[in-house]
Amino acid sequence: MQLVLLGGIIITVCAANPVQYLADRSFLADAVGKSAERMKTGRKNFSFHETQEVRLFMLGFNKKTQDASPQENTGGENKVFHFIKTHKKRCIAVVAAAAVLVAVIVPRKSRSASADLAYTQEKLGRRDIVNVYDGSGTINAADSYTVKSLVTGTVLTADFELGDSIEKGDILYTIDISDVENNLASAQLSVEQAQRNYDDIADMQNVRTRISGEVSSFAVAAGDAVQAGQTVATIRDTSVMLLAVDFPAAEAQSFVAGQAAQVMPDTTFETLNGTIRSVSGADPAGDASLMTCTVTIAVPNAGSLTTAQAAVAQVNGVSSLNSAHFTYQREETVVAAASGTVSELCVKEGSTVRQDDVILRITGKDLDKQTKNAADSLRAAELQMSSAEKTISHYTIDAPIGGTIVDKKVKAGDKLSANDTAMQNLCTIYDMSYLEMKLNVDELKIRALEVGQEVDITADAVPGETYKGVISSILVAGTTANGSTSYPVTVRIDDMGELLPGMNATAKITTASVKNVLALPNAALVRGSYVLVTKDSPSAANAETSMTAPDGYVYVKVTTGISDDDYIEVKSGLQEGDTIAYDNSSVSATDFYSTMMASAEGDDE
Repeated sequence: MQLVLLGGIIITVCAANPVQYLADRSFLADAVGKSAERMKTGRKNFSFHETQEVRLFMLGFNKKTQDASPQENTGGENKVFHFIKTHKKRCIAVVAAAAVLVAVIVPRKSRSASADLAYTQEKLGRRDIVNVYDGSGTINAADSYTVKSLVTGTVLTADFELGDSIEKGDILYTIDISDVENNLASAQLSVEQAQRNYDDIADMQNVRTRISGEVSSFAVAAGDAVQAGQTVATIRDTSVMLLAVDFPAAEAQSFVAGQAAQVMPDTTFETLNGTIRSVSGADPAGDASLMTCTVTIAVPNAGSLTTAQAAVAQVNGVSSLNSAHFTYQREETVVAAASGTVSELCVKEGSTVRQDDVILRITGKDLDKQTKNAADSLRAAELQMSSAEKTISHYTIDAPIGGTIVDKKVKAGDKLSANDTAMQNLCTIYDMSYLEMKLNVDELKIRALEVGQEVDITADAVPGETYKGVISSILVAGTTANGSTSYPVTVRIDDMGELLPGMNATAKITTASVKNVLALPNAALVRGSYVLVTKDSPSAANAETSMTAPDGYVYVKVTTGISDDDYIEVKSGLQEGDTIAYDNSSVSATDFYSTMMASAEGDDE
């Protein structure tokens, strides 16, 4: 007699090799196989362990207790009663399991191998086998979104109703922005001011001319240090020369701007055409009785006129009272706007430049610092305006997804305030372009599924209808609980029919199927890969001689394939014409395993 631990319960077995004895019982064969599988996956152990001590009490007393003196034994008995009292549920489970095992195992042991055991015999035949995964879950919309508000205020518009179909980007709500409009205007003004300041400071390194003309001279060279306000160049417009001469007031008072005039330089004595630019008021000149007016005449310069030359003029036959030197139409003394060092001269002396042309550049640490500070101020103003614009945008709430309005809690005229629950749920949108079903698939079955497999879906709420779906995703990030891991599988349903989000549904997925193959009942498989056949079967020639079989039978090793709830495919080891045998009246492995696991889980509590 030896003790064997079965599913967390120690039982007594009268056999030389208890593990071999229990494994040979057809009603335990499946349990043994499942035990090994559960051990590999980290679940509660369901296994067989031998012990050499034949006198161990099955609830944990050791050999030392059995060998003690009578006085010690008396204490041991008290410990037994105390243990039973404090572990009542465990003891009840042990007694119940022992009763079942005595009823089943002992009678079998009492029979000899040649006893009249009630075996069911069956000719090995062919059939179709379909392996189907069954799972349940809830129907969901393809996507859903609960619209929230990030701002407070009065809802001005909410132009939609329950059941309306909307497109992504449609305006759902507008909220009064009067409280924040001024903030945006102020931010825009700050940006404009900062931009002007930056432009002015950044341009201080560029020394520009305010007139068009000729670069008469530079007062500095590249590498020279300059101070703000220092003269750096002279620009003169020589395209037109001006001559200011006096005329008698009586005649000059009839002169008008734009009137033609003739100019005679005193060096060439040629006559040049000009135009009256202006006529000044009458002033006494010389004799008090003689009044004069100064007339300014513009003369186009082909390049020969200079300020060193003098000339007289004539208008309508009236000659000027004096001669005068030519002057430049425009002349500018260019000064540096900032201190620094001349980095380059951008034009040469004598070059013709236009208004706002850069004639030289200045660099320096102080100038760079001013430019950087101005750039930082501009960036800060832009960020402030961006924030104000973003805040303004929150007052118009667009649909984040397209779909159907399934809930509307806020309407036009409602006021949204801080910490208001309504701000967290203005309305809800379901994308009903298709539906999805989520399944949590056990780790032992997940490898049989793959993206693209077809799924048959039924729902109690829609009796008599079966809908088609397809596996759209299988996530590798599983969830582990109680030593078992499950993986999320998503099924897409395009043909929705009367299915609605929230309905409970069942999914059936054909994971494998074979047609017209040799198949034997699942109950006929012993120790995972052996089958009992009659000695007159063709495959009896391949008998496993190391295993002892009942009279008239032998064990044959087989290779199996896929299975369903009742039958399993035979790939090799048997052939048509074989007669298989199995104990159909024995306790089913599934029921026995479930009972043992339930007992173990109850003990853990």
